Amino acid sequence: PQMPHGHMPLPSFWKVVEDTLQQSYAQLRTFCQTFETVTPSPVTQPLNPAEERKVLSLVSKHGPDKLYQVTSNISGSKDLDLTLLRGQIVALLQSADTKGNTSRWLVDAGGPRGFVPAAKLQPY
Repeated sequence: PQMPHGHMPLPSFWKVVEDTLQQSYAQLRTFCQTFETVTPSPVTQPLNPAEERKVLSLVSKHGPDKLYQVTSNISGSKDLDLTLLRGQIVALLQSADTKGNTSRWLVDAGGPRGFVPAAKLQPY
């Protein structure tokens, strides 16, 4: 069986091959870029040993289903608010504050306890 481009002079044949490869490469690159923008990179960051020990103590105190990870930095403004960094792990103590406001949760940050915005927590 003869290749469809078999009758071409060699330089033209290579030009066709090169064009086809470049086209495929461009399509692949576009696909990769699309894929990267569609899938957000996960927030979960590797924990350092100190943080890991803290997480283990929170699990033993509160159970794994109470653990949440901070999705963005929190700077506490009121007295009982905690200031936490993105990626930190906390344990949920109460899904409301003292006034029954459910957008502020009482958490144990492995020592300090206080309130954080519920919107900045995700299940760990």
